[in-house]
Amino acid sequence: MQIFIGGIGCFWDETEYQGVPGILSTECGYCGGKNSTVSYEQVCGGDTEHIEVVKVVFNPKVISYENVTRLFFKIHDPTTLNRQGPNVGQQYRSEIFYQTEEEEKSARKVLDEVNKRFNGKVVTVIRKEKNYCKAEEHHQKYFEKRSKK
Repeated sequence: MQIFIGGIGCFWDETEYQGVPGILSTECGYCGGKNSTVSYEQVCGGDTEHIEVVKVVFNPKVISYENVTRLFFKIHDPTTLNRQGPNVGQQYRSEIFYQTEEEEKSARKVLDEVNKRFNGKVVTVIRKEKNYCKAEEHHQKYFEKRSKK
């Protein structure tokens, strides 16, 4: 199994990955900040440097890291700085966190392809994973939980 971590705006958009062959699970979390643990309130405060991310666990025999990265770019607007839809703030920036040099290379390849299509307007950042932590339980599968009420 392999992991992809990306910030597509609000992490509740984890639903965008559901039903894709090879994707086994998703988890809402925070990544990229100064501390190894943070809360939603701290991240929303804007000074932790963390962003809301979706951690995607997938089977690389079914879907490649490169294709998960392509999906990442299809499910959000990578040209809006620190914003996705109504969500505004640096914690909603478009960012990919890699774990290996191979993942970084794949992510940069896809970023270059997408940036050409958007005439150089893509603002997505690619960085080494830093201080990932799982978001609070009430954020996990948020839309799924709300639909059961």
